[in-house]
Amino acid sequence: MQLSVIILNYNVRYFLEACLRSVQAAIENLDAEIIVIDNNSPDDSCDMMRNTFPNIQLIVNTENVGFAKANNQGVQVAKGEYICILNPDTIVAEDTFTQLLQFAQSKKNVGSIGCKLIDGSGTFLPESKRNIPTPMVSVKKILGHKNAGYYSNLHENQTGKVDILVGAFMLMKKSVYQAVNGFDEDYFMYGEDIDLSYKIKKAGFQNYYYGKTSVIHYKGESTLKDKTYAKRFYGAMQLFYKKHFKRNVLYDVAVTLGAKLIPLLSKSENGLEKHVGNCIIFTDNTTHFEQIQKVYNGTNCLKVQSMSDLLEHLKDKNHTEIVLDHHFINIKSSIQLFEKQLGYYKILPKNSTFILGSDSSKNRGEVRLLTKN
Repeated sequence: MQLSVIILNYNVRYFLEACLRSVQAAIENLDAEIIVIDNNSPDDSCDMMRNTFPNIQLIVNTENVGFAKANNQGVQVAKGEYICILNPDTIVAEDTFTQLLQFAQSKKNVGSIGCKLIDGSGTFLPESKRNIPTPMVSVKKILGHKNAGYYSNLHENQTGKVDILVGAFMLMKKSVYQAVNGFDEDYFMYGEDIDLSYKIKKAGFQNYYYGKTSVIHYKGESTLKDKTYAKRFYGAMQLFYKKHFKRNVLYDVAVTLGAKLIPLLSKSENGLEKHVGNCIIFTDNTTHFEQIQKVYNGTNCLKVQSMSDLLEHLKDKNHTEIVLDHHFINIKSSIQLFEKQLGYYKILPKNSTFILGSDSSKNRGEVRLLTKN
């Protein structure tokens, strides 16, 4: 088997379904499998998996065992030569895995490979490619320095060697993962991806960033910049330094101070009301249009069926919600449209009864259920 896609889920049922729809399309022509691990979600994620994706392997944990341990569970049963660690709040293009597998096979001594991640507004996420977070670099970053050296200088659309990748998307040979003993289970949440990337590099493999394919990461679903985040981030960084760097009291104090300042320095958009002036629904299906139109009761909705018409109607219009029907437009084209940053984006996944999206990488996404006509 070529590839095992491993997805750890916790309480994001609708985002998980949308993710799985995209992954299924992306592995259609590959010898591949999907493995989902659920960390005791309080929502109906597991029921949805059993009813909607009965052929996908599901591992159900009776407690939240954390990111590292749960992903290690998935890798342990994976049959693929390559594995991809993937967040449930992501959307991959139809050719993402094909491109990355071809790239991996073209390189010698390759470690982990990441790709270009964008949030739900189409904004590039710089953590897609990072440098080794030495204590001083991390102190500068956590204190808000823009030029802290935390992120790689490689351009977002380029492809090249990097030190650290993000756990939302990491593709590598299973043998590489096993050679470094996978994710360190001393980490519960945050820092595992930094640790794994660093271990891979120290073992003599080379990590790569591949900027020719983009993946949507609705980051607000898994990372909220609040006091809990600050505490966990601080703990993860302290653990990373303890394992890989000499202890330095000055760094301990600085990182502690930075962790306490995170909630104050991060501008949260929680509670801000979004004003949607109009809605453009990109579909050729009258039933889908009518269902989505009901969601936007009182909002001016327009159906368009070509990219040129969509772009024309977006001229000089503010606060436009753009709903992309994946029965009509493919995922890769949707992602390319996201990157144009023309408005607020929502998607209707294939064979689903909801639309979803996120307008900020800092906040929770939005799910709206469709009703039958």
